[in-house]
Amino acid sequence: MNSTVKKILIIAMILAVIGFIIYPQLDFGDENTPSTIKHTSSSSSKLPVTAIIANTTTLDNNLRSTGSLMANESVTLRSEVAGLVEKIYFKEGEHVKKGQLLIQLNDDEVRAEIEKLQFTRKLNEDIEYRQKQLLQREAISQEEYETALTTLNTTRADIKVRQVRLDKHQIRAPFSGVIGLRSVSVGSYLNPSDNIATLYSINPIKIDFSVPGKYLPQVNAGDKITFTTDAYEEPFSGKIYAIEPQIDPKTRSLKIRATSENDENKLLPGQFAKIQLTIDSYERTIMVPTEAIIPELNGKKVYVYQNGLAQTKHVETGIRTADKIQVTSGLSAGDTVITSGTLQLRQGTSIDIELQGNE
Repeated sequence: MNSTVKKILIIAMILAVIGFIIYPQLDFGDENTPSTIKHTSSSSSKLPVTAIIANTTTLDNNLRSTGSLMANESVTLRSEVAGLVEKIYFKEGEHVKKGQLLIQLNDDEVRAEIEKLQFTRKLNEDIEYRQKQLLQREAISQEEYETALTTLNTTRADIKVRQVRLDKHQIRAPFSGVIGLRSVSVGSYLNPSDNIATLYSINPIKIDFSVPGKYLPQVNAGDKITFTTDAYEEPFSGKIYAIEPQIDPKTRSLKIRATSENDENKLLPGQFAKIQLTIDSYERTIMVPTEAIIPELNGKKVYVYQNGLAQTKHVETGIRTADKIQVTSGLSAGDTVITSGTLQLRQGTSIDIELQGNE
């Protein structure tokens, strides 16, 4: 026996041993029991995917911005005249009404001047009366009478000037609002340049914000906004009432001002605000999860479920939200849109779907 024959015999023996080991592990079954191969159903070849039913919904195209809250009116109270603070009639942080007396300055000197002028006026009135009687009897000239009348009128005017100055010794609220912290005390000498306190009118409150200039045609007075602040999680509502008639040349943005009711005084000037402005609203539109949209070289597509197979539909999209995108054409309400496994799908792929609820 040559070496070639020996090699053939060795190989045959090895194959026989391998066959002896493997054969008992094979289960061919009987004619009443399906074999392992026969037991594999056709469903094992289907690709499992998830899908949603496309429905129409209302979509608001919201523009987001940031801004600041401002008082409806605010003024730093100052005196028009210098004087000693005699009385303070307000408490810090309280609500005051328009015209309410806030500060009384010492006015003794002005009152004394007015009293002196009143005596002078009485004297001049008597002189004018006598001169008038003499003029009627032609005992004096017209010029002499007019001199007496002018003296009387001058005294009357001096009293009015002193009365105006007297009124300036009383500092009153120019409008209703909340008064802030005061910077003066009783007994301090107040100069016209000194700050007394700041008065704020905060109901309603103003909201200042800006949007890119390209949205100019879509923003109008009367449009509603919603906004939140760092202090409260609840949203507040407002309405645009004024738009700056110019685009800022530095930022190319449009400055907008809105107002919001503030009955509970939850909103304060200076607060940071996150603003949402609805610039368009679509009553019946289809929204699908962003992962359902597949970009292509010449557009976008989605896969839909039809008769157990994945079918391609080319679509056009519009507004994108945090997790969904608007489909403007290519889909109809009721289509079953595949949302997972899209990278493994091809036209006509056999699929096994699991429907998910539309949120």
